[in-house]
Amino acid sequence: MRYLVVGCGNVGMELARRWTARGHAVTGTTTSAGRAGELEEVCSDVAVLRGSDEAALAEAARGADAVVLTVSPRLSRSFDAAQRVAEYADTLAGTARTAAAVHPRVVFTGSASVYGAGDGTTIDETAPTTADEDASPRAFIAAEQAVLASPRGAVVRIPDVYGHPRDIDYPARVRFAHEHLGGSVPFAADALLYRIDYRDAAAALDFVVSEGLTGVYNAFPDAEVPPTNAEAFGEICKAEGLPELTFRAEIRTPVVPVTSAKLRAAGFVFAH
Repeated sequence: MRYLVVGCGNVGMELARRWTARGHAVTGTTTSAGRAGELEEVCSDVAVLRGSDEAALAEAARGADAVVLTVSPRLSRSFDAAQRVAEYADTLAGTARTAAAVHPRVVFTGSASVYGAGDGTTIDETAPTTADEDASPRAFIAAEQAVLASPRGAVVRIPDVYGHPRDIDYPARVRFAHEHLGGSVPFAADALLYRIDYRDAAAALDFVVSEGLTGVYNAFPDAEVPPTNAEAFGEICKAEGLPELTFRAEIRTPVVPVTSAKLRAAGFVFAH
């Protein structure tokens, strides 16, 4: 099989590694020429492009059996509401629309922000998407709509990704927030801090592609209900001797439990 992974961050690199190890041909993309050597370690081919560049993406997708989007907005432009508008629109919605225009089988890595705070007792894939106006949910929802309008589109909604050796851990994230953001973050205090190991995130995407699944799937480890942001980060701040974070609640994510029963019923198992 031949696959195109657009946006090879931690999850995309792990997905590419899994597929090349099984003998598949994988083209990975990056927007930075300086990362080409890193991608060559796990990909058969590397393309330096922006996902919203239709001509470049069409060429990279030529002959692919599936296109998987694991694109992420730049961290430096994710903490300010105004900067999120253009960054999220191009990186997420622009890439998704372009991919859906050039290939019939696109799988998009979505976000918990499409649900907003949620309501009821449990959130599954039938829950309505949020009307929140922040750029994060608006861009993720627009990207999902573009992909799901394609003949064999699928969306895998995941929560916060952690666990990669080069990723900053949660205490380091708190220190970063205090040192560079004045201790203020765009998330909500009462949101549940769902997390997924980067290997499980890649495995879920692999599963959806390999099983030929279409539509929307939650990939939230749901064996137990996690603590809220305020609870989890409050404990970290206390342990680090730092003031508590200020939560601006610009990006809302679920405050009620999320279920991944649909994905598990299809046969997927969270391993981490």
